[in-house]
Amino acid sequence: MTRGPLARRLTVTAVSVAALAAVAAPAQAADTTTAPAAHTTATATASDTTAEVDFTTWQNDCQAVMDQALPYLQQRVADARPGEKQAIVLDIDNTALATDLGFQLPQAANKPVLDVAQYAQAHGVALFFVTARPGIIEEPTEWNLKYDGYQVSGLYVRGLFDLFKNVADYKTAQRVDIENQGYDIIANIGNSDTDLSGGHADRTFKLPDYNGQLS
Repeated sequence: MTRGPLARRLTVTAVSVAALAAVAAPAQAADTTTAPAAHTTATATASDTTAEVDFTTWQNDCQAVMDQALPYLQQRVADARPGEKQAIVLDIDNTALATDLGFQLPQAANKPVLDVAQYAQAHGVALFFVTARPGIIEEPTEWNLKYDGYQVSGLYVRGLFDLFKNVADYKTAQRVDIENQGYDIIANIGNSDTDLSGGHADRTFKLPDYNGQLS
């Protein structure tokens, strides 16, 4: 896949996320568990292709998934019980933010996901971000998310010891922590099986990764 100049323009404080993703690659590759099919919304058909993909195709495929997510969220918000704390968990790279197909700094939001997230946050749903990014870039990452329009109720990044853990197990543990704060995770959105496996979400929505072409 042809990459933009993004990685070459990053500074020490805004490290290339593509390079950072390599830190997680060994653990990610080892995990082949998928989320339960009954609770998963399949990604667009194009996600099964091995061909190179451009930004427009990616956005169209993400929109197809979010077109399924929005009606579900609207119904869940409408059915919320008094006092219920609802939350959405989002992956960051190629989910909340356009990482591999983005060509600017700050990294642009993935607009179909942002639109759904903004509907949710406008209706009292908390947004939690669970990422394999290392803690060294926690502050610029949170700033980028807020700059793009996300209201960050919580950001989970990997500490030193987390770097040696299986990515799927690490992300599942963070969702457990969110539930322990009293939240019902009504949706979990990501572009990788490691974002979605392990349960602890009422429903999952998988964005395309084009057979691993997107981190």
